[in-house]
Amino acid sequence: MNTDTINEKEEDVNIIAELTKAVSENDASQIENLLADLHPAEIAHALEALTGQQRELIWPFIPAEYEGEVLLHLNDEARSALIDKLDAESLVAATEGMDTDDLADILPEMPQNVIQELLLTMEYQDRERLRSVLAYAEDSAGGLMDLDAVMVRADISLDVVFRFLRRRGEIPATTDSLFVVDRDGVFKGILPFNDLLTNDTDTLVGDIMNADIEGIPADMPAQDVANLFERRDLVTAPVVDENNKLLGRITIDDVVDVIRDKADHSFMGTAGLTEEEDLFAPVIKSTRRRLVWLGVNLITAILASWVIRQFDGTIDKLVALAVLMPIVASMGGIAGSQTLTLVIRAMALGHISKTNAKRLLFKEIGVGLWNGIIWAIVVAAIAELWYNNLNLSIVIGVAIIVNLIVAAIAGAIIPLLLKRMNIDPALSGSVVLTTITDVLGFFVFLGLAALFLV
Repeated sequence: MNTDTINEKEEDVNIIAELTKAVSENDASQIENLLADLHPAEIAHALEALTGQQRELIWPFIPAEYEGEVLLHLNDEARSALIDKLDAESLVAATEGMDTDDLADILPEMPQNVIQELLLTMEYQDRERLRSVLAYAEDSAGGLMDLDAVMVRADISLDVVFRFLRRRGEIPATTDSLFVVDRDGVFKGILPFNDLLTNDTDTLVGDIMNADIEGIPADMPAQDVANLFERRDLVTAPVVDENNKLLGRITIDDVVDVIRDKADHSFMGTAGLTEEEDLFAPVIKSTRRRLVWLGVNLITAILASWVIRQFDGTIDKLVALAVLMPIVASMGGIAGSQTLTLVIRAMALGHISKTNAKRLLFKEIGVGLWNGIIWAIVVAAIAELWYNNLNLSIVIGVAIIVNLIVAAIAGAIIPLLLKRMNIDPALSGSVVLTTITDVLGFFVFLGLAALFLV
């Protein structure tokens, strides 16, 4: 981690500490001063680190022009909790003037009376634009798109384009090209600013536009959009409907949010949590959410314990088995997690298809076999050193080889099967994998011990 990142984190911690102190001391002027120096996203970040009561106390001091953006940058759960506490008048005031695509992100969480009042304050054209965004899922290209796209036609000259831009007065942020459409709004290509600025003003747009660019279908999943931006180094991209009619654009800052959310989802999912988990959610709410995941893990633990229980007599006769059992399960769990993580990442990047899935499976089996042999020798040598029992050393060595191969197979297949069943592999893959490696590891080790040692 570089020095700048460390300094930023320390600054965030200091701001949160100062806000907390100002709230506890009811120091209104200090709260105003602290918030005045922050960007809306930084204010949202600070609010997420405070309790619900502290957020309510701070909200009146947030600059009025920032309120909508602050709500937008809060995670879903923190935003919903704050919306529940604010009155209708405050919510309408906070969201008036927001961009249509931003408003579409938070409108479904608003109380019905607030939604109705907001719609009444909007012009007909803006209501239709909002309706078009809400028609698409939040995690799709249509849900991500910004409706403020600058469009020109192919049959006009660059001189006309310049006059149009001057009359328009303002160009949307992160605009690197203009979108070329026909009279019916059908997407034809893009006109990069570089070409616009370096060609004669009497040149026609159609003569220099890039017609090889394809629009992104509005129903494309957000993760696929992020992958497309990464592969093609895009800054902006057009979004089109099924008739190739231009609907809007997606910008790189939208894609960064998708990538961050995906990373948070994968990380939090391993613990059965969501990326929108509110750090200071009510105790009962957090307890209820975590209760389910703990119950699932208890079931898997009971299953593994049941397998061990079937070999009570074997363990009683050779206590060394109880000492060595965790090694077998742990090695299998780690090996399987490596394969599982690799496959889930490859799936997210679109690297796995029907043509290479089998090759990947055999490759991981090979890795599991070789790692199994290497570590079987190491563990067997340790077992021999501890217990001076050659048969015991051979049994644990064979068990490790088998478990690492099983772990490789499970780690490669589980994500594919879960995805086919429309279950998120990042959320439940590790639990299924741990169950398999623990149960199979204990069964193979204790089963072999029952056959050859007792």
